[in-house]
Amino acid sequence: MRRVLVTGASRGIGRAVAVAFSGQGDRVAVHYSAGRVDAEETLALLAGDGHTLVQGDLGDPQTAERIVDETIAALGGIDVLVNNAAVAPSADNEHRVADTSYADWQRVWHRMVDVNLLGAVNLTHLVARHLIGRGAGGSIVNVGSRGAFRGEPDFPAYGTTKAALHAFGQSMAVALAPHGIAVTSVAPGFVATGRQAAKLAENGAALREQSPFGRVGTPEEVADAVLYLASAPAAWASGAILDLNGASHLRT
Repeated sequence: MRRVLVTGASRGIGRAVAVAFSGQGDRVAVHYSAGRVDAEETLALLAGDGHTLVQGDLGDPQTAERIVDETIAALGGIDVLVNNAAVAPSADNEHRVADTSYADWQRVWHRMVDVNLLGAVNLTHLVARHLIGRGAGGSIVNVGSRGAFRGEPDFPAYGTTKAALHAFGQSMAVALAPHGIAVTSVAPGFVATGRQAAKLAENGAALREQSPFGRVGTPEEVADAVLYLASAPAAWASGAILDLNGASHLRT
């Protein structure tokens, strides 16, 4: 049994990841920022017992520290960290250069950097120090994005923060390997989460055509990959970035 902190686990990919870990007997801390009702629904879906909710805005460094402290207190420690929480692209934060004022540009960039990148950076530091202090190995898995490689012209801050998250994960893979801590990332393409339902309804055919499989990804597929990368047999994959996009974007 491992103790797992999954950020942004109130719905979507984070929920699927939390459910997957619980299904193999792990205890999970379900982190959420504002959607407590959704987080409670995730908690109710988890197999077994001993799980907990932790709330807080990861854009604030002190809050990130409290989240880790509360998780350790509730679960008795942390063995796996899944950095999934992010400010996702939406109509409210679209920021094409030609159409966005400088003030809005600054607002969106600061928010995405604070949550998508620095939130994960801070949690990684805190959890890694906890593991090193215990003399225990562990796993950290970052949820990045296909957009880090193919570009996000309408949401450049999102693509940039995900690319930076991938690079950070690789630096940490080298830094933490001597302590028995593996660090990996997944880079999903379009995933059919509840948040994307309207986009799928409006542009479903075009989105499905991006992949030669003729469909989009599922949260469960991402969760299965995270589960594997967090496993002991996957330690040798530390530093890897696993593409999960149905061959919709191939990189060399």
